[in-house]
Amino acid sequence: MRIAVTGSVATDHLMAFPGRFVDQLLPDQLAHLSLSFLVDTLEVRRGGVAANIAYGLGELGLSPLLAGAVGADFAEYEVWLKEHGVDTAGVHVSGAHQTARFMCMTDQDSNQIASFYAGAMAEAAAIDLCELALSCGPLDLVLISPNDPGAMLRHTGQCRELGIPFAADPSQQLARLDREEVRALVEGARWLFTNEYESALLRERTGWSADEVLARVGTWVTTLGAQGVRIERKEGAETTTVTVGAVPDVPAEDPTGVGDAFRAGFLAAVSKGAALEPAAQLGCAMAALALTAVGSQSYEAGPGVLLATVEAAYGAGAAEQLAAVLETRGDRS
Repeated sequence: MRIAVTGSVATDHLMAFPGRFVDQLLPDQLAHLSLSFLVDTLEVRRGGVAANIAYGLGELGLSPLLAGAVGADFAEYEVWLKEHGVDTAGVHVSGAHQTARFMCMTDQDSNQIASFYAGAMAEAAAIDLCELALSCGPLDLVLISPNDPGAMLRHTGQCRELGIPFAADPSQQLARLDREEVRALVEGARWLFTNEYESALLRERTGWSADEVLARVGTWVTTLGAQGVRIERKEGAETTTVTVGAVPDVPAEDPTGVGDAFRAGFLAAVSKGAALEPAAQLGCAMAALALTAVGSQSYEAGPGVLLATVEAAYGAGAAEQLAAVLETRGDRS
């Protein structure tokens, strides 16, 4: 399956605060909030939602097409992605802006405070999926992940025009989008990805109930953090729900990019014919690998460690089901 991943490409600046954010907040002074946190560490890493997901798909043997906007400072990053199986033919290089920057501080409870500078991402709407489908070959699925809002809407519309199945992953951009924009991004998606908070925000933004959302998408995948993932699909009048727990007892080094790793694992599995439960199990195993590494693209998704993780968390039968998915990992054709 040929998957195009649209969305942000960024450099991550990751900082660790040794205390707890909540201890620094005075409830009666929130209207005059002015805080500075002294951090212990700073890691500069490769990131961006689309690049993170593409990296994970490449690690699992697919050849994802990355479609995002970057600056002239992207050259070294591009080499890295190509070395990990990512096709960068869909990348737009800005002549005016640098690659986006994600600045994130994490406390000892894994809570995060972040800011994002869009930079070249503001030009992402210049990427034409119609042209990419002609120059790079037919696309079987397009993932619409957080990006410049205009680009997200354009690419979703082009998927409908071209008849290409798409996955909607609006996540961080939900706060930026209005009702009609969110509805336009969700309607007709084969896959809808949110976390638990975003699922509530999506319902508030669209004005749709959970049943109304499910009636408009193929399958709704909601990640639940340490509780794992919930997958819902409406079949006639009935709603089918699959729940998979997270991999237990994972030492948390850095939560940045964990959801992206889950999406890569899940989409890689379903693209190779896996059912929803084993696909979610592979997604959770990928998320566990990402959680133990600092940086969104610092983990290695070898078949051996993935199958061992799946077997320890979900049993030998689950690992056996996923062995066929992972045995083609080295085939990037």
